Amino acid sequence: RENRPYYFNRFTNQSLWEMPVLGQHDVIVSTKWTRKEKFLNDHLKKCFDMQVEIPVTPTTPTIPISPSTPGAKPWNSTSDDKQGQIYWDLDVQTNAVIKERAPYDYLPPHPEIELQRAQLTTKLRQHYHELCSQREGIEPPRESFNRWLLERKVVDKGVDPLLPSECDPAVSPSMFREVMNDIPIRLSRIKYKEEARKLLFKYAEAAKKMIESRNATPDSRKVVKWNVEDTMNWLRRDHSASKEDYMDRLEHLRKQCGPHVTAVAKDSVEGICSKIYHISTEYVRRIRQAHVNLLKECNIAAESTEMQDRLVYCYPVRLSVPSPPQPRVELHFENDIACLRYKGEMVKVNRGHFNKLELLYRYSCIDDPRFEKFLSRVWCLIKRYQVMFGSGVNEGTGLQGALPVPVFEALNKQFGVSFECFASPLNCYFKQFCSAFPDIDGFFGSRGPFLSFSPVSGSFEANPPFCEELMDAMVTHFEDLLEKSSEPLSFIIFVPEWRDPPTPALTRMENSRFRRHQMTVPAFEHEYRSGSQHICKREEMYYKAIHGTAVIFLQNNAGFAKWEPTTERIQEVLAAYKISGRSLSSPGPSSASAGDKDSKPGHERSASLDTPGSRDNSSPVDKTAPEVANI
Repeated sequence: RENRPYYFNRFTNQSLWEMPVLGQHDVIVSTKWTRKEKFLNDHLKKCFDMQVEIPVTPTTPTIPISPSTPGAKPWNSTSDDKQGQIYWDLDVQTNAVIKERAPYDYLPPHPEIELQRAQLTTKLRQHYHELCSQREGIEPPRESFNRWLLERKVVDKGVDPLLPSECDPAVSPSMFREVMNDIPIRLSRIKYKEEARKLLFKYAEAAKKMIESRNATPDSRKVVKWNVEDTMNWLRRDHSASKEDYMDRLEHLRKQCGPHVTAVAKDSVEGICSKIYHISTEYVRRIRQAHVNLLKECNIAAESTEMQDRLVYCYPVRLSVPSPPQPRVELHFENDIACLRYKGEMVKVNRGHFNKLELLYRYSCIDDPRFEKFLSRVWCLIKRYQVMFGSGVNEGTGLQGALPVPVFEALNKQFGVSFECFASPLNCYFKQFCSAFPDIDGFFGSRGPFLSFSPVSGSFEANPPFCEELMDAMVTHFEDLLEKSSEPLSFIIFVPEWRDPPTPALTRMENSRFRRHQMTVPAFEHEYRSGSQHICKREEMYYKAIHGTAVIFLQNNAGFAKWEPTTERIQEVLAAYKISGRSLSSPGPSSASAGDKDSKPGHERSASLDTPGSRDNSSPVDKTAPEVANI
């Protein structure tokens, strides 16, 4: 009925989805093998290429619930495999070389702890929403909490893989900037004249109300009041104004009143940022205590490992603390979706990506050869990313977008790229990658966070989440690595073409002495793979990029000699961008208008004003910069 193989156990007359293993489902009590049993065992080995030992006595521990027996091929898929829609290539071997490193000190994942972390993170989001609403009368800026998590992790020295707890300063520049940008009101995208007129009126009213209700200086009150009255008189007097006239007037009003509004709101917004950070710190303390208590109950302690000072090919993250026994996680399939349930909390992933996780686990995990902990770790993994994304429609997916498959193929073929600097087990193309959460992602191939990863040689692709502080730290790390290494080292970076004003990361890379080539892919002429590719519909797999993408090659001398960005190689990469998948508009509200100048993937900002901190996507690429190519 489901058009996939199943197995028939002749001992018990059972039909099974899982590969039958002698000793698991049968009721044999003899410790000796009969000729028929021996034949069946040998036959199973031949048929399924089994690489595991088959238990021969009923006293041997049996394999608990797992999707398949280790060594067996994963379930056949009725979707991705048969139609050729595979979004990864796990056969590519790495050329990334690192110094051997000690295991991480993170505590091993456990569904009970992950459930508590998810509940507290959701509660923290609710606190943020309430503080913005009560103190400033605004909704939290879209994606601002997600970018706060990313920005905090750049400076955080705490013990939790998700929530920050040891940051200096406590006030997040990212959260402060985004909340201030929506004060006194959020400026939405404008299509029609009446919308522009209404927005100008609302801004004037909100600015006047804020100045009157806050502790403003007499001069500030005077300036804002005069500008607001002037705007109101103009609105009453001029009924023939165009949309552009209203937007020009709004921009003028923001320039005049903005500094005064910012001054009176500064302490309140800093209070929001500080409050969220300190609540997060308390939540981390609770999670840590519960985790330590759980490990004590299981009599688990850290193990010491001796490291040698030698160069090795990069390998997945290892943890210094052994994993405790895992609770039962239930698995069932609904059509093409794998559903995993723990204590009533269900997470979902499509069958193709579930098979991918199984392969990654088989390649990377060294402490669970019998897949006893596989399902619980998959549950923790999906739950972690689900919580990080947030619960809004398409929320977080823009921060996890990936390059199209043809571009990865071209990068691998032309430049030897075999490693992703920013990925996850859910969206990676190669089986070697860096990701945000070493404690859980390491079991599925992650080499840990990129800012803690120090390769000596290799060819890398970097498509970072669009968080300014993270991108700036990334550039610093690139230049440190290129400066120290004399071995071939190459980074090909994909970042948004934000020009009004340009981001520090983009400016620094364009001025870097390691820059060998640069090109720009125009907005709406290329695509990204959705950050929710592990659960979205196939027609939603790709979306149009609403911003230009700058592609920059940073290489040391040896890397340039080995992977020089020649004209022929560049043309192959550009040709790969022209191969289109199924497209839809960019995820989230930020895709609504082609005229959106300063929205970002996953961001929601004013679309029609050139304001401080905005990103003008329509700005042309700097024509004076050397070695700049446009598609």
